[in-house]
Amino acid sequence: MEEQFILRVPPSIAERIERLLNEGNDASSSSEDKSLDLSFSEDGRSGTFVIGNEHFPASLLDLPCVVESYKTYDDNSLIKTADIGQMIMVRESGDAAPDVIEYRHGLTPPMRDARKRRFRREPDLNPELVSRVEKDLLKIMARGTADNLDILTSVLFCSHRTLENTCKFIIPL
Repeated sequence: MEEQFILRVPPSIAERIERLLNEGNDASSSSEDKSLDLSFSEDGRSGTFVIGNEHFPASLLDLPCVVESYKTYDDNSLIKTADIGQMIMVRESGDAAPDVIEYRHGLTPPMRDARKRRFRREPDLNPELVSRVEKDLLKIMARGTADNLDILTSVLFCSHRTLENTCKFIIPL
């Protein structure tokens, strides 16, 4: 698989990039006008996007879900080329930097506020309850019994009528 990312830029920068790509090897413009560069700082999440002589702030953001990328050679069959999970967002110089590392929305309008609308919230767990249950499970796995547990008496009836052992559990209430 290939390595790919999504580059999201403001409309003014998108027009300049499109002009650069469409010009090709035009000898009339200087090489400084044709330069594109992207560099990140040590934290790996913030950086600078350079087009020509202008510098724009950029941020690396995680997408709320994985986006699959495909290519075709014959306009008939598609071949998956990558799973894209991150986006580089270029901003105008005056815009504020995002304070989170995960982008709230997806790439298309139906994925707006995707984390909130489409995915289950993580449950709020009491750490004391989790540690108590973990200790009880370790005791049960060591062939013991759990503390503070009401044990119901159960009767096990197994019938060996068929080759498969069919077991019925009856728990009186």
